[in-house]
Amino acid sequence: MEAGTSGWFTIESANLKDLGGLRALETVCFPRDAWPLLDLLGVLSMPGVVRLKAMAEGRMIGFVAGDVRQPERIAWIATIGVLPEFRGRGVGAALLQACEARITLPLLRLCVRKDNQEAIRMYERFGYQRKGEWEAYYQDGSPALVMEKIRG
Repeated sequence: MEAGTSGWFTIESANLKDLGGLRALETVCFPRDAWPLLDLLGVLSMPGVVRLKAMAEGRMIGFVAGDVRQPERIAWIATIGVLPEFRGRGVGAALLQACEARITLPLLRLCVRKDNQEAIRMYERFGYQRKGEWEAYYQDGSPALVMEKIRG
């Protein structure tokens, strides 16, 4: 277990026991794009996935998953979300840093909604650069901004 940056939350490994908390978090954080149950089961159980949760007040307040693809020499930050009432307090940044710390590959990528300026600013602050777009990526047909980080 790791202390959060300000000590009021912790970052812990997530597992299948967190399915209910993750499902609730996904529904609140991504009302248009929440992952279906099978995807949540997969992210909590598949090998090669870094899965971390932020905990405060006895509940999951944030989650991140990093999909490590060794043969391709790339890792994807598959999802990161923080409950709205806890945003802007360093939880997302702490989750991202903790996930990156567990990934040894030099190339990291992620997708983000083009209108999610708060998340884009955070990713840029941590060295991610805009690399392109994927049309109709999200369930409502919106495109995704693809961002990439190359570590020395």
